[in-house]
Amino acid sequence: MNRRMMMVVMLALAAMLASPAMAAREWRGGYGNGPGAVRDVTSVPGLNLSAEQTERVKTLREAHLKDIEPLLDQIQARGQELRKLWLAETPEREKILALQKVVHGLRGQLLEKLAAYHLAVRQILTPEQQAKIKDFAVEQHMRHRGAGMRWGPPQGAGQP
Repeated sequence: MNRRMMMVVMLALAAMLASPAMAAREWRGGYGNGPGAVRDVTSVPGLNLSAEQTERVKTLREAHLKDIEPLLDQIQARGQELRKLWLAETPEREKILALQKVVHGLRGQLLEKLAAYHLAVRQILTPEQQAKIKDFAVEQHMRHRGAGMRWGPPQGAGQP
C-alpha cells in the first residue's frame, strides 16, 4: 500500500512539473493567451486601422511568431526532459533544479520578446487607437474574470 501511495504522489508531482511542456503546447496552439500571446490587434472592433497600419502589424506579428518558435520548441523539449527526470525511480535533485532554471530562463526570453513585440505594435498605432486597445483589453479582462460571477447582492437578499 505504501508503495502505491508513493507512486501516486510521484505521478502527481510529475504532472505538476510537466507544466512547462504543456504550456509550450498551449502557446503553440493558440497565440491568443498565455506568455507568447500575440493577439491580432487588427481584429479589435472600432480600431479603424489604415491599410498601411494593418499590413505593418500583420508583418510584425508574423515575424514575432517566427522568432519565438525556437523558444517554444526548446521550452517543450526541456519540459519533456524534466518530466522524465521526475518519473525516474530516484529523481536527481540537482539535475531537476538545473533544468528548471533553464526552463525559467527560456520563459524569461519569451516574455522579453513578447514585450518588444507589444511595444513595436504600439509605435504603429495612434494615441487614440492605443486608448481603444487599452479599453478593449480591460473589457476582455473583466469579462474573463467576471465569467460566472454576479454583481450586487445575493439572490433573495433583503426579501422577507
